[in-house]
Amino acid sequence: MQRKPVSRGWTQFAERIVRRAGVIDDDVSDTLVAAFSAVPRTLFVGEALGVRAMEDVALPIGYGQSVPKPSTIARMLALIGLHKGMRVLEIGSGSGYCSALMATVGAQVFAMEGVGLLAQRTRRLLDSLNLHHVLVTRGDGKKGWPEHGPYDAIIVSAPIEQLEGELIRQLVPDGGRLVAPIGDVRGQILTLWETRGGSIHVYQLEPCNFAEA
Repeated sequence: MQRKPVSRGWTQFAERIVRRAGVIDDDVSDTLVAAFSAVPRTLFVGEALGVRAMEDVALPIGYGQSVPKPSTIARMLALIGLHKGMRVLEIGSGSGYCSALMATVGAQVFAMEGVGLLAQRTRRLLDSLNLHHVLVTRGDGKKGWPEHGPYDAIIVSAPIEQLEGELIRQLVPDGGRLVAPIGDVRGQILTLWETRGGSIHVYQLEPCNFAEA
């Protein structure tokens, strides 16, 4: 069952973020507004930074990691066409914010995080929110999580210089989408891979920076 908005303030935040992400599909926009308004970002950035949770900026979450800008997350979720019932692999799940957004609308999420202590903390947080549609494991995710594939979508939530072909092969062969920031810590290009009838199409979209916080 879909979670309800936390407050009018979070609904306004969600509407602002989705608008800033340039989401034009009405169904996807409604889905994202519902997700962002039901999952308060304060829970995923720590008490000290809670006052900044509604800002459209990346924020540190410890262990040298950060949670991306909300509008960037919204852009990625729009690109995969987030909807109820889809199976999504997230690589570099961090504090679990993006995974929580996907799970709250009924997606089945498989989340990989390279920092073991962070992965444990994320699992406890998601359990406390009754978001049991997320399976969290420790791992860098470069080769994906093949035993749970194929996936309708894969989101890479951390900078990556080169994508492994093995990861792309874990998408469903027709209609699968993978979105990732390709580059190094100085900057990346948000890139989309899409499978169509067994073929792979690649689109370089816009500059982004997942390393800022």
